[in-house]
Amino acid sequence: MRLSFLALSAGLLVLGAAGGPVASAEPAGEPVLAEAAAAEAPPAPEGAVVSPPPSTTSGPDGWTLTVGAKDETQRPIPPLTTALSTREYEVGGTFTAAMTHPEEDEASRGELEVGYQIGCGIDMSTSNGVSLTGTAGITPSIGILGTDVISPFPEGVLPGVAGNLGGGITIGLKPGIINVVTVTQKEFTGAEPWVMVKGFRIKIDGCVGESFIRSYAVLTRSTDVSDAVLAYYGETKKV
Repeated sequence: MRLSFLALSAGLLVLGAAGGPVASAEPAGEPVLAEAAAAEAPPAPEGAVVSPPPSTTSGPDGWTLTVGAKDETQRPIPPLTTALSTREYEVGGTFTAAMTHPEEDEASRGELEVGYQIGCGIDMSTSNGVSLTGTAGITPSIGILGTDVISPFPEGVLPGVAGNLGGGITIGLKPGIINVVTVTQKEFTGAEPWVMVKGFRIKIDGCVGESFIRSYAVLTRSTDVSDAVLAYYGETKKV
């Protein structure tokens, strides 16, 4: 009987050890993999800009038009003219468009225009700019010396010359304007045109104060009897 009780107790101990949780000294692998992936992710390019969602619309003829952008960059750089009123930027991005119809198989045609808009707070390009104004003159005079009650006749004459000089600076300023810089106008035949811009430099002159820049893309679908135009505008960046 004693041997049977011991055997039964040993069996219960083995079953209890098998049914309990097994402890492991090794950490979970998911957090380590996530940290490694984050460390290996390439850094964002300099001047990276988050692109808004694509623009889309449907025409009366059933065609759906979509235009947007991705991987946009806009970086201000020192202008070659070194003038304080010049703004220069290095830009890039990929601009894509699509035209679809549920039934028609005929290839579409149209144009994809890509460019940038630069807003200037104060415009000097269409005014007189900075100009200098001034006046100068000479006024001669003659003085009499030695006159008194006893001798009313002058004992001498003293000539004199007086001069005047004045100046000023005039700055001609106008309210801000929007400058449109077109990079390309791509005519195409097909359904999915695209334009890639990389390391392209644009500039404007006669700009004072803050300036703002944004990209744009205009998709035009053309037929013999109609034109459908859809525009996309990127995020406005203050520089």
